Amino acid sequence: MQTSHLDFTGYMGRRIHLSVTGSVAAFKSLSLLRRLLATGASVGVTLTEAAGRFVTPLSFEALGADPVFTALFSPESANFAHLAPARTADVLAIVPATANTLAKLAAGLADDILSCQALAFSGPLVAAPAMNPRLWQAAATQANWRTLLGRGLIGIPPECGEMACGETGQGRLAGEAVIFAAILKALTPADMAGKKVLVSLGPTREYFDAARFWSNPSTGLMGACVALAAWLRGAAVTVVSGPVSWWFPEDVRVLPVTSAAQMYEACLDAWAGSDCGVMTAAVADFAPKAHVGGGKFKKDSATGSPPLEFLPTRDILAAMGGVKQPGQTLIGFCAETDNLLENARGKLVRKRCDVIIANPIGRSDAGFAAASNEALALAADGRQETWEAIPKTEMAMKIWDFSIRS
Repeated sequence: MQTSHLDFTGYMGRRIHLSVTGSVAAFKSLSLLRRLLATGASVGVTLTEAAGRFVTPLSFEALGADPVFTALFSPESANFAHLAPARTADVLAIVPATANTLAKLAAGLADDILSCQALAFSGPLVAAPAMNPRLWQAAATQANWRTLLGRGLIGIPPECGEMACGETGQGRLAGEAVIFAAILKALTPADMAGKKVLVSLGPTREYFDAARFWSNPSTGLMGACVALAAWLRGAAVTVVSGPVSWWFPEDVRVLPVTSAAQMYEACLDAWAGSDCGVMTAAVADFAPKAHVGGGKFKKDSATGSPPLEFLPTRDILAAMGGVKQPGQTLIGFCAETDNLLENARGKLVRKRCDVIIANPIGRSDAGFAAASNEALALAADGRQETWEAIPKTEMAMKIWDFSIRS
C-alpha cells in the first residue's frame, strides 16, 4: 500500500511530544520521529528508564528532537520538565506503550517523568501499545485499556503477528502509517466534523480482451490526498477507487472499482448520502464496445489487428450535478493541455458544479504521476484563485479551504 499521500507539511508552529517506553519496538519510534518532524511541527521526546535500554537519548537528539527528557530528577528536568508537554505541546503520543505504562495511566500514577507528564496533560493523548500477546490479553490490561478509551484516549490497538519472543498473537506495534495518521489527525482542527465526503480517485480500465485495456496514467495521488485531508479535518470519508493501491485509515470506507461503468454506479449510489463530492478520478471518456472474443487477441491472428469500436462512457460528474440536492457541494476536476480557464469555466456550468479545480497536464511538475500540482480554482459564486506548483498534499488542504467557504 502506498502512503506518500500522508506526507503533509503544513504544521509549522505546532508541537508534538513523543513518549517512548521500554518495549523492544522502541526503535520504531525513531522512524516515526523523522516523519513527524517532516510535517513542519516541532517534536520533544521523553524516554523512560526502560526505553533507554533499547534506544538512546542521543539518537533522538541527533534526528532533531528538542528537548529530550529521561528522568524526573535530573539537571535537565529542573525547570518543571514534568509539566513541559502540558504547557507547550498540542498532542502527546506514547509510542510504544507498555502494559506497565497503560496501568499507570489508568490508575493516575505519577512516579516517573512520563507518567507525570501524561497525568498533567489535558490535550489529545495518543497511545500505541506493544507487548507480548499474553500481557495484552491479560484481564487487567484490557480493563486498563477500556478505562483509558472511556476517558478519551486515542488508542491504536496492537496488530497480530510474530513477536520478538517467537510467539504469535496480538501485540505487535501498529504500522507506522496508522500511528502517524492518528497523531496528525489529533493535531489538525476538525473544521469538517459532521460532514460526509465522497471522493473518486485513480484511473478506470476499459478491457478490450482478457489481457489488455484502455486507460490513462492517473496514479490517484491527488484524490488520495484530498480524501486524507478531509479525514484529518474530521469528515466521514467514502472513497471510490479505481485500480490503484493507497492506504486509508480503517474508518475510511473504500469502494474498489475497475471500469467507468462500475465507478458510475458506485459514485451515484454513494452521492445520495453525501454532503460533498470530489471527483478527482480520471475516468475514461470512451470504452471499447465489446471484448474481442472471450480470450486474448493474438498478434498473428488472421484479422491483423483487434476490431475495436469505442463508445462514450456515462458522464459521472454531469449525472451527479443533475441530481444534486440543496446543501450538497460538488467539486469537479478538469485536466487540460491548453485553454485551461475557458475549459474550466465551461465545465463548471455544464456539470452544475460548485467548484472546479483545473490542472495543466503534459508536464513533469503537474498533473498525472507528479508529486506536485498547479491549479486554477473556480467557484460558482465567482471566486477564482491560482495556485502555483505545490505538493499535492498541500493542494488538497487548499482545495478544502477554498471549497468550504463556498
